[in-house]
Amino acid sequence: MARYSIWVLEYCYNDHYPMSAMIYGAHNQGVGMIPNCYVVIKGEGHVAMVDVGYNNKDFAKEIADAFGVAAWQSPEAVMAEVGLLPEDVDTALITHAHFDHFGNVEAFPNATFYIQERELTKWVWAMSLPGQMQFMLTAVDTSDILRGVELAQKRRLICVDGAVENVLPGIDLHPAYDTHTFGCMWVAVRNDGKSPSNDTWVLAGDLVYKFDNLGDSGVGGAPDRPYVPVGLATGSHANLLLATDEMVRTVGGETRRVIPIHEERLKDRFPSRVTKHGLHVTELCLADGETSRI
Repeated sequence: MARYSIWVLEYCYNDHYPMSAMIYGAHNQGVGMIPNCYVVIKGEGHVAMVDVGYNNKDFAKEIADAFGVAAWQSPEAVMAEVGLLPEDVDTALITHAHFDHFGNVEAFPNATFYIQERELTKWVWAMSLPGQMQFMLTAVDTSDILRGVELAQKRRLICVDGAVENVLPGIDLHPAYDTHTFGCMWVAVRNDGKSPSNDTWVLAGDLVYKFDNLGDSGVGGAPDRPYVPVGLATGSHANLLLATDEMVRTVGGETRRVIPIHEERLKDRFPSRVTKHGLHVTELCLADGETSRI
């Protein structure tokens, strides 16, 4: 019995992102394609998101333009591809506060947001540092951090401290401190509702960008190569490797169940289609009785 449907929804992309940012040590290996996506989880009376994208205005647009992001579409257009509205979302699980994951909170007026307390407070700390240290704020729109504080003021932000089991039925939060960012977390969906589960999906945020980070050469079974951490990190690459191993162990070693949302090859591994905007909808799994959106 599958409780949830899970879709990865591309809302823009970057076709010349440095390989060295995605794979540590991939120097002089040029650039690659990364989709920018969020994840929709539907079932058990809930519509949840893992990350919410960015709003494509003001400083967020400046960052996106500097990175070379193209084809941005609004949540209304993107979520319509799976028959949903942004207003349907009741829960948003934020893996980390980079602009392309936490920047569009205002588009989801009925959602309660979850983030690691360390993620929010350490970005406030980083904002207070002298100018010589501002490299630390790469990929952060400081206005997003202020919007997070405003959400807390409105009782719409829940700061968690560590692991949380059953934030929604069968959905767990796991911290990965001092990795890609100060307070990253990843999301595990136990789709059979059991613990331990034989049907777990891990939504990895930016703890992994590519199958290569998982030691996965493309088969999607047990890792057949060493793990390689992502290149962009405010924390420790050792911590990234440990987090990667924990995610892989959580799915019983089946790397195809650890989902890197920036991986363009997801569309080849799972059922997918291209929208009229040239963006991909990828269907990881369907709840019992749910109709495919592919």
